[in-house]
Amino acid sequence: MNRDINAREADVLIIGGGPAGLAAAVRLWDSGVRSLMILEREKQLGGILRQCIHDGFGLTRFGTTLSGPEYARRFIDEVEKRGIPCLTNAAVIDIRPLTPEDSGTGGPLLKSVTAATRDGLRKWRAKAVVLAMGCRERTRGALAIPGERPAGVFTAGVAQAYMNLYNRMPAREAVILGSGDIGMIMARRLTLEGAHVQAVFEVLPYPSGLPRNIEQCLNDYHIPLHLSHTVTAIHGGARLTGVTVSEVDSRMKPIPGTEKDCPCDTLILSVGLIPENELSLDAGVKLDGRTRGAEVDEFFQTSVPGVFSAGNVLHVHDLVDFVSLEAEALAGSCAAYLSGGLPECALNILTDRSVNHTVPMRISGARDVSLSLRPSRPFRDCRLTAVQNGREIASKSMKKAIPAEMIHLEIPAARLAGEGDITVSIVAQEGERGGN
Repeated sequence: MNRDINAREADVLIIGGGPAGLAAAVRLWDSGVRSLMILEREKQLGGILRQCIHDGFGLTRFGTTLSGPEYARRFIDEVEKRGIPCLTNAAVIDIRPLTPEDSGTGGPLLKSVTAATRDGLRKWRAKAVVLAMGCRERTRGALAIPGERPAGVFTAGVAQAYMNLYNRMPAREAVILGSGDIGMIMARRLTLEGAHVQAVFEVLPYPSGLPRNIEQCLNDYHIPLHLSHTVTAIHGGARLTGVTVSEVDSRMKPIPGTEKDCPCDTLILSVGLIPENELSLDAGVKLDGRTRGAEVDEFFQTSVPGVFSAGNVLHVHDLVDFVSLEAEALAGSCAAYLSGGLPECALNILTDRSVNHTVPMRISGARDVSLSLRPSRPFRDCRLTAVQNGREIASKSMKKAIPAEMIHLEIPAARLAGEGDITVSIVAQEGERGGN
């Protein structure tokens, strides 16, 4: 057993000390893995939860409603109680699978992990690596909004950090672009602190956040939500003075003649999250073009043996409870990998145009599996099906299915054939695909 943070070898290195990394560490320890370490680039554990002071966390995982810091503290306490070594202010800059010759072992191939720490560059060798780096926000640069470059344009997470971590008020008159959950939560937060939020504008014809946030953060505070609208220009010198908003057509292109000027001093962007996978790419991990996370099998193992991925770095979740549950399932798989390996996963999970993606992307067929997926557009009175070799092997009827909410579908191993890809689709009850 090695619990020294100065150790240079470990069975498992966990990259990221947020909800996924913490949950994976606790479950790994309880599974008998004692040689492990968490590497976190921030100065504190907890990840994004440290700045999420609103409640609504923990209902699924703990059966009670918690704030973000309270939710994180539960896992941090468990990590500290077990004495799991954690190194903060450690930014991992390289993950490199070693060759059999470099590994010098007949067991799992080792991985080399390099991090920049307070004491300079440090390097570890590990049998398995857990990727739990979370995600980052899409910025103005990614949207290519034309106009000036004044101060006062923030992503929703940055504005949230200003207010909740540093006690700084970023806005007095605000416009919010994007109906993501953080953006709607910030609409409420700004209103409670005395700012005026003119409106939330969403380029899609449907909201991209959870219905509960639409109700609790917008409707309860009389903040209007305008669908099929986007910001087409930014105005200002040293500070933002206003934005131009336009309606968009079915291809999300601005419609000439629909422009409207909105004077404001702050523009908040809540336009999507991107899994933080630069390290994954450097390690040779294959990414999925839809999730922008790793392609994983039912054991959450990536295309590189011994490298696992879970949480928002794998695919963006709507609830942190699902992040923790996913990471705990990963931990069980990682422990099995260390003790003897994992079965091959040869059955591919495919989707039609009604489903954006599924996780996992491959399964073994040897055990029951739960698929996590998101529809590509809103559906009502619909049916989720999984078909193999022309035979339905699993289904689920739903009153609605929206992209903002993750759906889970259980696939029993007893229904699976030995070969043949599985196709997942959503069909309206009357046979029509899609609908609002």
